[in-house]
Amino acid sequence: MLERYYPQNWPVSYEGLIHTAIALGVATFLALALHWIVFKLLGRVTRASASRVDDTLVAKIRKPMRWAMIAFGISIAAENDALIGDGWDTLIRYLMPAVIGWVAFSFVKGLAAGYEAQLAVTGEEVLHRGYRTRIAILSRTARVAIVIITISLIMVNIPGVRDVGTTMLASAGLAALAVGAAAQPALKSLIAGLQMALTQPLRIGDLVKVDGQAGRVEEIRMSFVTVRTWDERVMVVPTSRFLDQSFENWSRVSEKLTGPVMLHLDPAAEVEPIREEFERFVKAHPLWDGRNLALLMTEAYPESIELRLSMSADTIGDLFTLRCEAREHMVAWLRKNQPDALIRHRLEVEAANQRAMGN
Repeated sequence: MLERYYPQNWPVSYEGLIHTAIALGVATFLALALHWIVFKLLGRVTRASASRVDDTLVAKIRKPMRWAMIAFGISIAAENDALIGDGWDTLIRYLMPAVIGWVAFSFVKGLAAGYEAQLAVTGEEVLHRGYRTRIAILSRTARVAIVIITISLIMVNIPGVRDVGTTMLASAGLAALAVGAAAQPALKSLIAGLQMALTQPLRIGDLVKVDGQAGRVEEIRMSFVTVRTWDERVMVVPTSRFLDQSFENWSRVSEKLTGPVMLHLDPAAEVEPIREEFERFVKAHPLWDGRNLALLMTEAYPESIELRLSMSADTIGDLFTLRCEAREHMVAWLRKNQPDALIRHRLEVEAANQRAMGN
């Protein structure tokens, strides 16, 4: 039963095996040598270039191209050696789609990483966010498509899977309906991700407010967006949520914002000295960018007035710090210079006490 596995019973001679081993060794050596020469030359070209895209791209495709060249070399050897050709013709049907898919996957990944590295050296932060978001979504879509196509090409070459596929074509109508219904959420997420990349209502790094929470966009995927809040929590929001419902994007055009500080004071407060002190403090503050500065009485009630102290800064973080320090300073100044302006809830009990003492 096991006699066919004995080497002396093989239909191939030792000389044939040696010839095959030499052919494989020479093909692999020449492929590796060619790979080394090509990438040595590419390395010199990329070092001479000022762009970072080509450096990252060459680094990403180096390894998959090595295996692709080895497969190409073995294919040439298989043309001249029947023993190699018998096994290689079967293996190459599965190996070639996998190697080509690996090269294409690495190419897209390297291209995206190269463009992100190139954009990182520019000073345009808002422009960088837009391109980075578009690159991330489109490259991820391309990689998913490459993986699906590669797996499909490999499975088509499997006889059993191919036969099952042929049999299922008889019920193609029902299968199409079932697949369409099952794939509807995935297709919706895919379309939402592509729409996000093209229209860019938000980008990676934007400060947004969604569901009452404000935070920075860390990652945009086809199906969800991650937003990190100030207390380091991560909100996972469906991508379609940003397209179907309204949200606030505080850094859509730039980081420059104007923010208010609200003061509720007694109607007896003198507004003009408060305005002078507020303007003096903000103008002397290093975080103020010189754009907007105003104090307005926005509301007047029987028992209180509302003052809106607005100021601006170059970044959202600077504006938050400026508002906090202005609020703290003005409350301290009012406590010292206009204590009557601070609202107090008073209860007169003198008449009640006299009545109690009289009884």
